[in-house]
Amino acid sequence: MSNIGIFGRTFGLLEKVLDLRMQNQQVIASNIANADTPGFAPVKLEFEQGLKDALSGRQAPLGQTHEQHFPATGQFSGVAAKVVRDRSQAGVGDGNGVDLDKQMVDLSENQILYEAATQMINKKLGLLKYVAQDGR
Repeated sequence: MSNIGIFGRTFGLLEKVLDLRMQNQQVIASNIANADTPGFAPVKLEFEQGLKDALSGRQAPLGQTHEQHFPATGQFSGVAAKVVRDRSQAGVGDGNGVDLDKQMVDLSENQILYEAATQMINKKLGLLKYVAQDGR
């Protein structure tokens, strides 16, 4: 018997994607909020490679640091976002490196991908509802 469960790994992936997209939204919003801060270097959240590694099975599982800790569950529980500050984008004059146009594009892209993941979860739940209602 398979240990896939009722939702399968797709639901776990979409759950993690929503979480990471929400974090990315906060990082981009912080960049936009600091657009006038002298010397501010923009930050980027990197998590795509971690998701790819988890999907392919190349990610090392999380270990318990103490026997009383709850074990990490799910294939994607170990995927973490990495915050990268780009100091090479020195701005003109006050040293602020935030490009508002680029940040707004990143914000829009992140929102679209968040909404796409939400729609996929809704479709998956709709299929489960259909099955639970005996196809009615």
